[in-house]
Amino acid sequence: MTNNIFANIPSQLPQELFEDIVSTGSVRIERIVSKGHTTPSDEWYDQEEHEWVMVLQGEAKLLFEEGMREVEMKAGDHIIISAHQRHQVSWTKPDSETIWLAVFYK
Repeated sequence: MTNNIFANIPSQLPQELFEDIVSTGSVRIERIVSKGHTTPSDEWYDQEEHEWVMVLQGEAKLLFEEGMREVEMKAGDHIIISAHQRHQVSWTKPDSETIWLAVFYK
């Protein structure tokens, strides 16, 4: 049986959608769907694992606490976020879905 990363997206997204595709003891692969969603300005992701993340569709901006550096991402762009590198999603395209593929690893 096959699945499609672009399928089964709800028509309404009151919150970001996080779905594990694969999860083992050492790696987790996740699909994230955003539509105008951002991280609250007073919250930071501070993860135990490293994260490789790619925008498959749409556009987004990530803000990194160190140096308050903002990175723009569009379809096909990917980045490695080291463990404990504090960051936020500062913007996602509000009028269409941004689909992310994230791989978390130790």
